[in-house]
Amino acid sequence: MTTLGLIVGASVSGLEAPGMPVVYATSYAESRALEGFLDSFPAPSPTLFQTSIHPSAVQQTLIARQQSVGEFIPLSGGELLAFHSLRASMVSPWPEVVLCGGEERGAWLLQYGLASSRTFGFAALLGRARQANSVARISVSAAEATGTMGLGGLFDLLHNKRPFAGAIAPGWHLGIEWL
Repeated sequence: MTTLGLIVGASVSGLEAPGMPVVYATSYAESRALEGFLDSFPAPSPTLFQTSIHPSAVQQTLIARQQSVGEFIPLSGGELLAFHSLRASMVSPWPEVVLCGGEERGAWLLQYGLASSRTFGFAALLGRARQANSVARISVSAAEATGTMGLGGLFDLLHNKRPFAGAIAPGWHLGIEWL
């Protein structure tokens, strides 16, 4: 298990329920594991190779907990990843969805744009109906908006519990209201 697996695992703890759908978002997956394998040359490490091709961070957690998932939607991408992960969560036919994700800081892959500059993980239980224990209201709507918000920006808003009203993607507005 990589650092990202441990962080995402701790983040989703208590949110997931058997059969619940999970949307997992990461741009670089566990790039640090790949770096470790490549750094092991000229005597490549079979253990580091195995680590570099393992299941995603949230899949590791669910496998370790022997927990079933109703639907698993892995998303990877660049600057529009935060938008696509929120939209995938919101258009799901399920009444509640676990949205989780994160990044693991890379070392030398960072200079090639193939790794994150920081490690973070997050998880949120998103539902269509407001529950008694809801902590925020999140909306994504079509609007005349320019600019984008990356996955790290979404993490910062959720982690710091900051209200927000602005662009998340060209033509899309994100609203976060903390209750």
